Amino acid sequence: MIFINNLSPILFEIGPVEIRWYGLLFATGLILAYALTFNIFKKEGYPTLHLDSLTIYLVIGLIAGARLGEVLFYEPKYFLNNPGDILKIWNGGLSSHGATIGLFIAYLIWQKIHKVNFSKYVDVLVIGFPIVAAMVRIGNFFNSEIVGLPTTKNFGVVFKKLGEDFPRHPVQFYEAFLSLAIFGAMFFIYKKYYKQTPSLFFLFFYVGLYFGGRFFIEFFKDLHGPLTGLPITMGQLLSIPPVLLAVAYFAFVFPKQKYRE
Repeated sequence: MIFINNLSPILFEIGPVEIRWYGLLFATGLILAYALTFNIFKKEGYPTLHLDSLTIYLVIGLIAGARLGEVLFYEPKYFLNNPGDILKIWNGGLSSHGATIGLFIAYLIWQKIHKVNFSKYVDVLVIGFPIVAAMVRIGNFFNSEIVGLPTTKNFGVVFKKLGEDFPRHPVQFYEAFLSLAIFGAMFFIYKKYYKQTPSLFFLFFYVGLYFGGRFFIEFFKDLHGPLTGLPITMGQLLSIPPVLLAVAYFAFVFPKQKYRE
């Protein structure tokens, strides 16, 4: 059944202020991820005060990295001509690759300042990341952005806001489902086998599956970002390094690691 997406990106307005679905879903994802991580911190006996200060760093790193990634990797010409739009994150336009870099840098800065070992919290933090990723992609659907290629399948979506009358692959939901599936797998492993996994397992499990999945979903996306000069999209090119890191970890590091104490 073909779905007609004529949804407004604006949930409601209060005077001159617009409350957008994208912003609401993004905030919801952050709150859910924080609540989950807070409970995990308590269960593992980690100080929740660390989580509170760390969350500030991570949110700043997430937003700054995601937005700068969008600007630098995907739409440099547009933002060069419209620099004022860089700050308008409520309109959408956040790069998951940039977000990953921003989160990594923010965590590095925090753990250096607080003199905490890098691996101490990273595995429990990453469990909530796919919740945020899923919510952001649903927000993209409301914004009629990051659309898929045209399709003849009966599950296609017509994006009326783009002035179109033909269905496209609902790639926003492909990625949302990918993220939720990864979250489900990580949460199950955490609940059942956390003590039987080595340090950094969850980090590379997430990185490998998410960006590996992203690489294949990119084949169904309309061209997004500048040409790379290769028969792959910018999103695929940026997904290769984290996937290779994950493969290297599971091939060479994981077999030699000890379980958590």
